[in-house]
Amino acid sequence: MRAIPVTCSLVVYLLAAIAGGQERVAFTDIEQAGADYSFQGEYQGVVRFGGRSVKSKAGLQVIALGNGKFRGNLLAGGLAGAGWDGETQFELSGDRSGEQLTLSDDVFTVLIEAGVASVTPTHSHSKSWGRLKRVVRQSVTMGMPAPKEAVVLFAGEATEQLLDARITDEGLLMEGVLTRPVVTDFRLHLEFRTPFMPNSLGQARGNSGVYIQQRYEVQVLDSFGLAGVHNECGGIYRQRPPQVNMALPPLVWQTYDIYFRAARFSDAGEKTENARITIYHNGVAIHSNYELTSKTGAGKPEGPQAMPILLQNHRDPVRFRNFWLYHLPTQ
Repeated sequence: MRAIPVTCSLVVYLLAAIAGGQERVAFTDIEQAGADYSFQGEYQGVVRFGGRSVKSKAGLQVIALGNGKFRGNLLAGGLAGAGWDGETQFELSGDRSGEQLTLSDDVFTVLIEAGVASVTPTHSHSKSWGRLKRVVRQSVTMGMPAPKEAVVLFAGEATEQLLDARITDEGLLMEGVLTRPVVTDFRLHLEFRTPFMPNSLGQARGNSGVYIQQRYEVQVLDSFGLAGVHNECGGIYRQRPPQVNMALPPLVWQTYDIYFRAARFSDAGEKTENARITIYHNGVAIHSNYELTSKTGAGKPEGPQAMPILLQNHRDPVRFRNFWLYHLPTQ
């Protein structure tokens, strides 16, 4: 993954539901996302952990919680998929005041201003423990072109390969769409973007899913900064969490590259082999040849029939683009 400047131009959606006394909002336009969004995101730099004299690489995830409140994860070694060991992190919290955001715990205090996070000890007046700068990472598979033999499901205009397709004015595919092609063994590329929903939490925050054969769900969710469990982004619903939570911040384009081998059945209709799946989230392997033991959640029953792929509609404005499918030979 590589760092790129922050750019985007979309629309704001106001949802009627009320969550925790706050209006449930879903921003799809960075320009209209408000002051909190300018602080949310990923930061990279070096930090002196535990007061040690030598600084080491570090990552910081800043998550907006609405009304100027924030949570932060200070990660030793770097960001997820870029140095973090998956274990060592410090959980911070704080509030925005004008053009500054302060996050802290019992050890670290982080002051963020103009895209720079300055780290100092919380209970002493020692000099700086480090600095981190805001970055926007991009998947190494972003913009991957479809192979010559692939079926292009959506590339910005044509929708003849889809059922119930809805397209935004900006030429993006909306949630709640079914592929016309049915699938057995395949390779798939999909780019998606979750909305910025600071007043919502958990499953109410940018929820969708890639339902393979309408049987097996690969979760789509704004899981930035969360633990990375089975019902969060990259999880195989109710079966397996991702090996690493590679969810990028909302309003940042992300990629799924999925390799799927369908379950095998005898002539009598009895399952002889489980389906298997490999998933790369933003270019990082999060499931490697994982054996799907059954359908997931509310998926349709397993069977020998080839079935289409569903991009779920949970009423959150998740957007999709560069969606293509490459059928693999069934052996």
